[in-house]
Amino acid sequence: MARRTLTTAAIAFTASTALLLTACGGSDDSSSDDIKGADTGTSSPSASTSASAASDANRPDIKLPETFQADFEGWTNSDPELQTALNDGKERLRASYAAIIDGDPEADYLSYYSGTAAMSTGSAWVKGYKGLTITGEVKVYDPEVTYLGDAKTSATLFYCVDESKGYSKDLKTGETAGTPKGESPKVQYRTSLGKQSNGVWKTLTVETEPGGC
Repeated sequence: MARRTLTTAAIAFTASTALLLTACGGSDDSSSDDIKGADTGTSSPSASTSASAASDANRPDIKLPETFQADFEGWTNSDPELQTALNDGKERLRASYAAIIDGDPEADYLSYYSGTAAMSTGSAWVKGYKGLTITGEVKVYDPEVTYLGDAKTSATLFYCVDESKGYSKDLKTGETAGTPKGESPKVQYRTSLGKQSNGVWKTLTVETEPGGC
């Protein structure tokens, strides 16, 4: 897909990469979104409390049109809590795609899954698609999710996105554009997540590496 770039500082990772704006967010400079506190500053809840909170979180129902499809392959984990982190990380990516299609940089469903810094850069990214939408399909695969620390309230989530069949589309002319010539359509996403008091894992930071998969 055609790309828009946005440059900001990143935390939680040592590499510094440009933002790939055909997917979700960018490298965020997080202050209130400290990966350890994840906005809440609360300690890790018990397993039963966590399950109850997650079921009561009222997660938004994000729908993508038939003209754009995001296929997730292998997004499972034997740890129930890490599975929740995987699910919420997936929904953050889907929310990002939906925000472009809806033309809504302040979409509630995007902020639901984004910490403050991630929402700020995510909104700027969506604004870069003014007058455009996205079509086709992307494949999201090879997820790797890992806890950070013993509290199990923060984690990293890495995954790959194959955008070779995804396109941006001009809303006025109908003209489409794919991945720019010379750039890899396969991109590795490196995200950090923080668990909230309601059990939701918000995305705090995002880095991308074109050709990293």
